[in-house]
Amino acid sequence: MPFNLAQPVTDAAPLPPRLQWLEADQTCAALWRSERGGAPPKRVVLADDTLTADSAYRHACAGTALLWRGDFHNARQLLQAIARRIDQVPKRKRVKAAQPIPITEAFNLHRQAQAQRARTLGMLLVELDASYHVALRRAPDVSVACAEAWGEGQTEGEHSVVSLRELLGVTSAHEWRRVGVEIAALGEAPNNRIHPHYGVFSPVRGEYIGLVATAHLPKAPKGQSSITAFDIGTGTGVLAAVLVQRGVSQVVATELEPRALLCARENVARLGLHDQISVVQADLFPPGRASLIVCNPPWLPARPSSPLERAVYDENGQMLKGFLAGLAEHLAPGGEGWLILSNLAELLGMRTRDDLLAAFGQHGLRVVSRIDAKPQHPKANDTTDALHQARAQEVTSLWRLAVQKPDPAAGPAHEAAAD
Repeated sequence: MPFNLAQPVTDAAPLPPRLQWLEADQTCAALWRSERGGAPPKRVVLADDTLTADSAYRHACAGTALLWRGDFHNARQLLQAIARRIDQVPKRKRVKAAQPIPITEAFNLHRQAQAQRARTLGMLLVELDASYHVALRRAPDVSVACAEAWGEGQTEGEHSVVSLRELLGVTSAHEWRRVGVEIAALGEAPNNRIHPHYGVFSPVRGEYIGLVATAHLPKAPKGQSSITAFDIGTGTGVLAAVLVQRGVSQVVATELEPRALLCARENVARLGLHDQISVVQADLFPPGRASLIVCNPPWLPARPSSPLERAVYDENGQMLKGFLAGLAEHLAPGGEGWLILSNLAELLGMRTRDDLLAAFGQHGLRVVSRIDAKPQHPKANDTTDALHQARAQEVTSLWRLAVQKPDPAAGPAHEAAAD
């Protein structure tokens, strides 16, 4: 039966929100964990292996959370069953659609559907003790994965509750971190792996790495044999490592997010590149100038719904605007800025090519050349994807930018032909 929940505790110094429920005629409470910062559910029922998938789906759609007390593997199967029921709804609606939906509207509907899907799947909950152990039959040991994602000793002796979907994301990230991602541009195995952390974008889309690995490097300053570089928003540190592999002598890699800072520093140390790469906390640019400044900002100027989406979505394109605004003053004479950007935002009607070119000119930049690559990820060829119309035309580009020459007769930034 459902139980009412208390609201999260708040004070002048906000405390972590807590989930409350009734069990065995007693009021229970635990810390509430939500990566996207969502409030605890207002209604909870205890659930176990006797609950049917249809009943679980109805509860979840109504906003009633299910605190699981059954077998862990059965909970995973129930989550998959709920997902199948969610995914059947859009298919039925597509059959009834009389006309194709405009791509911008399709994108908005897609995001709404994804958000609703995440909320519904997030209604299946599991409890963790203070050491991040799950006291369910056949539950795996998730303590190391949780400590990596949330830190050691963060519960102060309290139990916590998290959605099973989020917990599975934490354990999946632990496997990525343990095994790593092979990056061909870093040389021969086994010393060519990048190990992403939870909450840090994994370098699984190889086209942007390939562009940085093959673009023509700017010339070294007179009297020097190599160039120095900045990697803005380094994430895992993969592009900084690729630049060193190509012969760049020193790279300063900047990052603002604490998780990404730790991730990049560990990858640099693992690759033995700590003498060539410095990872510093900074909002965009470090002090000084460099001959090459690389930036791979989030590609879509929309609001992220969770911290995990910040690598893809950036409201109003703030990072892109900040990079273009500060690039000229941080480039050494004769240097180049490499902007890696997909045209997906243009295809979705969120930005135009003219807007991008005008921004270059506004900040005193000219296009040296542009190198394009077609994405190879599975969604590019998935005709059932809601955004297939745009993804099929997507191109990822490396824009080689330089400071405009001080010529009064020079026109605005133009689009150079692709290499």
